[in-house]
Amino acid sequence: MSTETKITAWASKDGEFRRQASSFRDQISSAPDAQFPPEEGRYHLYVSYACPWATRTLIVRQLKGLQDIISVSVVHWHLGEKGWRFAEVDEKIPDAGPDDLTGAKFLREIYFSVNPEYTGRFTVPVLWDKKLKTIVNNESSEIIRMLYTEFDGLVANEYKNLNFYVPGYAKQIDEMNDWIYDTINNGVYKSGFATTQEAYERNVVRLFEALDRVEDTLKRSDGPYLLGKTLTEADIRLFPTIIRFDPVYVQHFKCNIKMIRHDYPVIHKWMQHLYWDIPAFKDTCNFEHIKKHYTKSHTQINPLSITPVGPVPDILPKSE
Repeated sequence: MSTETKITAWASKDGEFRRQASSFRDQISSAPDAQFPPEEGRYHLYVSYACPWATRTLIVRQLKGLQDIISVSVVHWHLGEKGWRFAEVDEKIPDAGPDDLTGAKFLREIYFSVNPEYTGRFTVPVLWDKKLKTIVNNESSEIIRMLYTEFDGLVANEYKNLNFYVPGYAKQIDEMNDWIYDTINNGVYKSGFATTQEAYERNVVRLFEALDRVEDTLKRSDGPYLLGKTLTEADIRLFPTIIRFDPVYVQHFKCNIKMIRHDYPVIHKWMQHLYWDIPAFKDTCNFEHIKKHYTKSHTQINPLSITPVGPVPDILPKSE
């Protein structure tokens, strides 16, 4: 990335935030002669607990029982002008530490080790191949689909054929992903990183119209999930945004027309069920990393890097 471009300068000149496309798009495949075949211990995920896109991969890794098959490194919660960095041992950052795999100090070093001319952003998640010492993929939506199916020959029987891109729901999942990504997953960023009043208002109104639509979808669902009785990719992709909404996006990104806990009772119940009843969602949610990352990394939004105490608690118990 050019040193003339600040990594924390997110918006375009017109005030709109536009997310960059991922650069590495290879696939792990069990097909014969695949360049990246599924192997126990071969692959590694670089993630941030703060990042909702990386959190998707952590959730699926646990749902599919891949903890002993794919290893993980967690970066420091702070995102500076050089991008994500790894925590030093003496910093004692809970659940984060050095990169013992490559010895890199910054995630950018891993990108440059693969392509010294790389000019994109140094994003998480990164799916790394230890054998070939290269990046397989850095697009979360593609990584999670690999994890659904390509390691079924290695996981315990209870995890085999557990595919959250359910064939019978594929069309509905794709349609839901499209509008939820644009208006909610990315919508909070388009609201928070907007640098004009017009861009902010346009995106924040669309965001809450979409949340109203999710609330209605869940009301009409015949089960606890977006598409009924079956947990699908649509739930997995929406959850990381919703769990961050009240603790971060309401105040930090000015997404404050409504709150999940007070104004969206059905979404709130859905979120609580995933968090409290399915360990993969709770275990991969780290509110300390989440709150500190946003409020101390985005100095263009929060110049003094003060992290609000509330809301208390970060997520309400199921009884409330």
